[in-house]
Amino acid sequence: MSPSSFHALALFSGGLDSVLAARLVLAQGRRVTGLHFVSPFFGKPQLLPAWQEMYGLDLVPVDVSDAYVRLLLDGPAHGYGKNLNPCVDCKILMLARARQLLAEYGAQCIVSGEVLGQRPMSQRRDALDIISREAGVRDLLVRPLCAQKLAPTPVEEAGILDRARLRDFWGRGRSGQLTLARELGITSIPTPAGGCLLAEKESVRRYWPVLRRVPAPSPVDFHIANAGRQFWNGQHWLAIGRNREANERLEALAGPQDLVFTLRDMPGPLGLGRQWPGLRWTAETVRTAAAAVLSFSSKVKELRKEAAVVVCGAGHQETVIAMPQPPESIGWLDPSFAVFLEEKRALCKTAGQVLDDFG
Repeated sequence: MSPSSFHALALFSGGLDSVLAARLVLAQGRRVTGLHFVSPFFGKPQLLPAWQEMYGLDLVPVDVSDAYVRLLLDGPAHGYGKNLNPCVDCKILMLARARQLLAEYGAQCIVSGEVLGQRPMSQRRDALDIISREAGVRDLLVRPLCAQKLAPTPVEEAGILDRARLRDFWGRGRSGQLTLARELGITSIPTPAGGCLLAEKESVRRYWPVLRRVPAPSPVDFHIANAGRQFWNGQHWLAIGRNREANERLEALAGPQDLVFTLRDMPGPLGLGRQWPGLRWTAETVRTAAAAVLSFSSKVKELRKEAAVVVCGAGHQETVIAMPQPPESIGWLDPSFAVFLEEKRALCKTAGQVLDDFG
């Protein structure tokens, strides 16, 4: 294939490194398609049109939700980072998926924005080698930002990409990237920030009970965990909206067997109770859940009296009269990060995995 018709696939997160890696290849006259991976834990597909216009790149969303949930359920082969982030296995999953898409897009190589030494878990030299080998992309992958710090790849040796025009960035500093951005005419610089919710304490404490208590969790369960307040009463799970947007989101995510709690006579939050085979809600569980939902209605708390909650789901509708009560006072507990950390350590020890204390 001639250089003028060459096409590359680039892993595109929306962060500066991914932008620069794709644009370096584009600057060599190669056509680039950016793959933006999406799951309940990362991805902003709604920003793709703006990014395309901003950076002059063709971008497509790639949903890996099912595969990613399976990765978390099976346990990452290369362990977790500081929280629940399986960084090495994550990159292997993405690169393997990119390899599968090569023929569909007529591409001959894959581009990634990794920088040697930038991240202590997934961007060490040995980790980069493991990632490329286990993803099956050793002969296909180029890391343009640190290429000159690594051995030449078959893609460079074949002249598909000009190695001399690639960079030798290393470590956590960003001065080289900022200089390169100016050279490439990139004026909108993404702020450095974590894009993966699995690395954040607030999100991880929500996800852990889903992984440990929900039978066969699906991506929908993790989308629910991202919305509103989360409470658990043993195996029973209740999500309560914080605002209208969260209420609408939870209602849209409710399955046919789930219970939806709404205030009958006044405005207030919506509650979503997850139900699955073998674990149905008792009348008492429904009543306490209704009381918990009522506790987040300012109108109900002002009145200081019982209120009506309509409970719909599983082909049934009923009205429950209850007093608002703080969830923790009636057995509905907020997931704890400390519990997650303790259980994670025990699980990793049992599996013989070394814990990485990386941020």
